[in-house]
Amino acid sequence: MAFGIKREELIQWKKAVQNGEIAFLTHYWLDERFPGCTTVTKVGCADVGKLAQWGAQYGLKKEWIDQRNDYPHFDLLGERQRDILLKEGIKDQLKRFNLMPFH
Repeated sequence: MAFGIKREELIQWKKAVQNGEIAFLTHYWLDERFPGCTTVTKVGCADVGKLAQWGAQYGLKKEWIDQRNDYPHFDLLGERQRDILLKEGIKDQLKRFNLMPFH
């Protein structure tokens, strides 16, 4: 179950994905299969080859791309989510969802 995002944010993410951009969307999410994870970041791109190449730099495998709909994407959770958002400079989503690393 996804929550904590506005409809306009989802629309913008979908447009960016369809336009072949690497697009990020973080939202609150609860799934009993992933205890302790309260957020997920979807990193999408309609160009699956481009998305796979982007993911490879972070050790993500092409077979992990969710292609069940018109918006192919990786689902990032936990430390990997936080680390990739930091490396990509997406600090607004880190702050908004309280994912900043503790120092």
